[in-house]
Amino acid sequence: MTAITEKQNTARNKPRTPWLNTVAGETAIQAGVFVVLLLAWEIATRSGVISPFMLPAPEDVVRRMADDLASGVALADLGRTLWRAVLGFVISAVIGIPLGILMGRFALIKWFFDPLISVGFPMPKIAFLPIFILWFDVFDTSKIIMVVISAIFPIVLAANAGTEQCDKWPVWSARSLGASKAETLWEIIFPLALPQIMTGLQIALPVALITTIVTEMMMGGPGLGGAMMTAGRFADTQGVFAGIVEITIMGLVLMKGFEALRRRLLRWQPQVRE
Repeated sequence: MTAITEKQNTARNKPRTPWLNTVAGETAIQAGVFVVLLLAWEIATRSGVISPFMLPAPEDVVRRMADDLASGVALADLGRTLWRAVLGFVISAVIGIPLGILMGRFALIKWFFDPLISVGFPMPKIAFLPIFILWFDVFDTSKIIMVVISAIFPIVLAANAGTEQCDKWPVWSARSLGASKAETLWEIIFPLALPQIMTGLQIALPVALITTIVTEMMMGGPGLGGAMMTAGRFADTQGVFAGIVEITIMGLVLMKGFEALRRRLLRWQPQVRE
């Protein structure tokens, strides 16, 4: 009886998470913000305050998106942009995570790479684009490499910080029990550094998408960025805004998907919201 009473008191005294602090509450707030912006857009176009040439009505933009979707143009551009961004992001993760962990564990590796990262991280990566065009042509290769060198820096820094900030007691305990360096690295250090690594990946993902769009705008060709620049040259405002909406939707889907993956991988953390 006493145990039941204590359990009830514990459940009663347990702090309850407000609904607004949950994932569902945050999603509802974000959806409300989009609805308000959409209403403001509709009011601005219908009131005649802004010329339709400068700001087309939402239904005109949606109609243009539907036409592009029906013709297959939107899917082709979206697929090419998504391919470049995701591939560049994956390559950055495959290279950046091990490099950051090794920098956090081995002083010699950090001694070699730390100056390069310190110089390269604040540098505007788009300055390398003309060189990459000369080296790798104007097609996918140069654009993907541009994405890689833009997205890899936050991943390396996050993995390095997560590794260096790991609690030393689990590492020492594993080593004292006979675990090898490789086992300690994979089974102890990597899980402890995973929250920081996921944060770095979450920062790198929109960087990869932004870099892809910018390179497509500057280099032209198939892709959402190139399609928007083509529409702008022909004063096709609806095409430009259709591209903006498509990029927004793609970015939102990617970020929400990654947040769901993060919650699943870090569900053992008490601060992860449900």
